[in-house]
Amino acid sequence: MSKEQFPALLAEKGIELSEQQRNQFDQYFQLLVEWNEKMNLTAITDEDGVYLKHFYDSISAAFFYDFSSADKLHIVDVGAGAGFPSLPIKICFPHLKITIVDSLNKRIGFLKHVTEQLQLTDCSFYHDRAETFGQNKQHREKYDFVIARAVARLPVLSELCLPLAKVGGTFMAMKGPEAAGEINEAKKAISQLGGALLKNEKFTLPIEESERHFIVIQKEKATPKKYPRKPGTPNKQPLV
Repeated sequence: MSKEQFPALLAEKGIELSEQQRNQFDQYFQLLVEWNEKMNLTAITDEDGVYLKHFYDSISAAFFYDFSSADKLHIVDVGAGAGFPSLPIKICFPHLKITIVDSLNKRIGFLKHVTEQLQLTDCSFYHDRAETFGQNKQHREKYDFVIARAVARLPVLSELCLPLAKVGGTFMAMKGPEAAGEINEAKKAISQLGGALLKNEKFTLPIEESERHFIVIQKEKATPKKYPRKPGTPNKQPLV
């Protein structure tokens, strides 16, 4: 996807980019490539690949959740890596309040630099493991919307993410074609953690025609205090 095609394809989905927003994406791409030479942020560095597989792919979450209507919706992105999906969403919807938690401090440094250069406001960054972050009273059950892309299988991801969602809030897991199997595997975890599956939306990424799924889970009741468990435990002993 060329950077010229990018705004046109978003416009087809009802997302119109201003000149400033187009420039922010261009700057984001330049910074990603520049910093990637110093540290491992992404294997995808060609412009067309970044615009399709990182920028457009991240924003596709907005095709299945309305980020435009809520005033100061507070989103937490768990394991954002180089800022995906939350920073492309933030560029498109500047009113959102974004928090990113990532276990690698170097990546946090990159993300802070990006938001400063792009002049994005209401962005917070935490160098932490998701397990300890989810037990922190300042963050536990404080977020309207929790999102994660390509972090872990759904039983594990649910334990890392659902404790952060407010009761009545939403957790969205961005997944590939294996989503149906993961949902089946995660039924026990979702229920134990206070969630309920709302929907599994399917989407085909244009040009390369790859399958994407957006698993949307509603937080119906408070997560039991013992979750998330100690760092590493959810991965070693998933709730299945």
